[in-house]
Amino acid sequence: MEKSKKIMKSIIPHLEDPVVKNAVKVKARVIAYATEFLREQGFIELLPTIVSPLTDPLNHEVFNVRFNYYGTVYQLTQSMIFHKQLAVTAFERIFIVSPNIRLETEEKKDSGRHLFEFTQIDLEMKGAKREDVMDLIERLLLYVISGVKQKCREELECLGSSVKIPTMPFKKVRYLDALQTYGKDFEKILSEKSTEPFWLIDIPIEGREFYDKLSVDGRTLLDMDLILPQGYGEVLSGGEREHEYEQILKRMEYKGTSLEDFKWYLQIAEDERLVPSAGCGFGVERLTRYICSLPHVSLTRLFPKVPGMDWI
Repeated sequence: MEKSKKIMKSIIPHLEDPVVKNAVKVKARVIAYATEFLREQGFIELLPTIVSPLTDPLNHEVFNVRFNYYGTVYQLTQSMIFHKQLAVTAFERIFIVSPNIRLETEEKKDSGRHLFEFTQIDLEMKGAKREDVMDLIERLLLYVISGVKQKCREELECLGSSVKIPTMPFKKVRYLDALQTYGKDFEKILSEKSTEPFWLIDIPIEGREFYDKLSVDGRTLLDMDLILPQGYGEVLSGGEREHEYEQILKRMEYKGTSLEDFKWYLQIAEDERLVPSAGCGFGVERLTRYICSLPHVSLTRLFPKVPGMDWI
């Protein structure tokens, strides 16, 4: 009972907060403009997968949730990476407005960027290269921000936000160059110094999962992160995908990934049913936070789930 009272004392002021109300209205426009843009570019919208026998293993610590349903062990979807790879065997361009559950550890509650229930717009393109995705996202971001600035003038004014429409093409920064110049906190330093979004590219093999495609140097991956300026940090991750069975096996063995957990995915790869593709996913709440100049992503949702905190 005491815990319920505590939650209610937190949620009612949140629901009545004009900052939250304006941010939620802006977020609705962000989703509308992003999906409108993708449809105009020939993308087919798919519905999200909420539970699955396998999901993204991620490359950082989270609490995993599994349950047995009539003999099959399901997991909460942490991202639809494998479903996207399969989907482009049916359609050449797909996207999903995808709710994700990632039970992050408590120390991330004050990052300003983390929720354990959030929404990504995921997309994938058959036969595409990393540069194709980067070009698409740059144009999408300009389309979204331009539309929001036009249609949400009152909301942005109430929030004290004067978000800038970025200039194309975005700057590209190699991961290892940034690490050498600025040290391990380079992403935070560069984000705080920047006035425009920029790409972080060629992330070392240790930093990502087995599905990101290895470059010819054997050390870095053909992937990228989009980093927002003014300290808002990473908003998007993506890249080209491994699709050849033997290469996937090598990468899984290198990462120490359980082959048993991914046996049906491996069977599809062995049958040569996967195709070359590239894609990404960007956080709707993180992008909205940046556009609205907010201190925390929790202000973009009526019922936010912050790691380590009690919410409805």
